[in-house]
Amino acid sequence: MTRAAHYTFIDRFTQGYVALVGAMIVIWHGDSVPHWGLLAAAHAATMVLVHLLIRAHAARPANRFIDLIRHFYPLILYTPLYCETGALNHLFIPGFLDPSFIRLERRLYGFQPSLAFMEWLPYRAVSETFYAAYFSYYLMIGGVGLALYLRSREEFFHYVSVVSFVVYTCFLAYVCTPVIGPRIFFRRFTDCVLPADVAPVPPPGFPAAVQSGPFYHLMAWIYRNLEAPGAAFPSSHVAVATCTLVFSFLYLRRIRWIHLAAVVLLCGSTVYCRYHYTVDVAGGLLAAAILIPIGNRLYYRFR
Repeated sequence: MTRAAHYTFIDRFTQGYVALVGAMIVIWHGDSVPHWGLLAAAHAATMVLVHLLIRAHAARPANRFIDLIRHFYPLILYTPLYCETGALNHLFIPGFLDPSFIRLERRLYGFQPSLAFMEWLPYRAVSETFYAAYFSYYLMIGGVGLALYLRSREEFFHYVSVVSFVVYTCFLAYVCTPVIGPRIFFRRFTDCVLPADVAPVPPPGFPAAVQSGPFYHLMAWIYRNLEAPGAAFPSSHVAVATCTLVFSFLYLRRIRWIHLAAVVLLCGSTVYCRYHYTVDVAGGLLAAAILIPIGNRLYYRFR
């Protein structure tokens, strides 16, 4: 069997994404990526390590540890590749596009839904429900993946291939369209200064009841340590959660309605918790509607 025969669709797409972004760094880094050489080297090293992992699995398919890493390595790469977008989202656009998004929201609604939603419902029970729904995103990716891994390797590869296709495409969008999201309204989250015509007066705050909840603090820790500035449009939370839901309806039908309820709450939480504009949510749903069928077709074409 040739070396190329050991590569699956997701292997090729992962290697392609890493190579593409690495080339973008080398060609367009300018002054916006101060440590571009290290990032480019990291991309090259990632490609080598992925290739070695694939070869090791081909040589020792019965090794359980190698088999586990072989199947789950795309999910392991999500976090570092996501965080990296925060260092790369000024390759093409020097600033952030939030003022345009804020003006669009104001034209659509006459107010800012990402600020008003929490002000309408400033209750701990409501906020904790939404923050828990937002956190469930991480459980959806890993939980559905683990369930399918234990159930069927073929179903798992189908799942991780399409989800990764959606994830990597969203990451490319973040590099090209830097949008911070409603957190830009709060100086404690960002140093960006909004133009006077879109800056809220008086400055908004978070209700005390909302700040008292454990899921609020859990998400605050995640965003403080793992968030990439400028990764709001389209909402990957919405796009990827929708993708995991599709696979629940396809393979894990016993949980599909519970999963659906969680995804609906998650869509609302992106605005209530002030992580996304409503436009980001619409962009996430549109991305899911376009990318999932494309990823599915590519999986069956190249698997």
